[in-house]
Amino acid sequence: MYNMNIQIYFSKNSFDVQKVRRYLKERRVPFTEVELSRHKPGLRELKLFAQAAGGVKNLVDMNAKGERADYIKQLSIEDILLDELMAHPEVLRCPIVRNGQKVVIGFDEKVLAAWISNG
Repeated sequence: MYNMNIQIYFSKNSFDVQKVRRYLKERRVPFTEVELSRHKPGLRELKLFAQAAGGVKNLVDMNAKGERADYIKQLSIEDILLDELMAHPEVLRCPIVRNGQKVVIGFDEKVLAAWISNG
């Protein structure tokens, strides 16, 4: 039916994660969930996510709590920031929705609708 491989990356079950799930389920679009605490993203994945977000710094959830999150929010050197995000994916903005090489950060109905109509 659909020629898509949609993955939803998340670290906590936020309202936006639920909206993406519901949106895809209502349209009977298959997807895979990737819980970041169990399956940490690799460097290539993070670089793909950063490209979609407009930079590595835009991947950081500025509402994340804790000492490590505070440290990561202060980083400006992208290589160090990528290393920290690989080690501590709970600080990533979520959900990260991936369809092959296409990525969107958060719930974006227009992007998801475009993927479905082209899928």
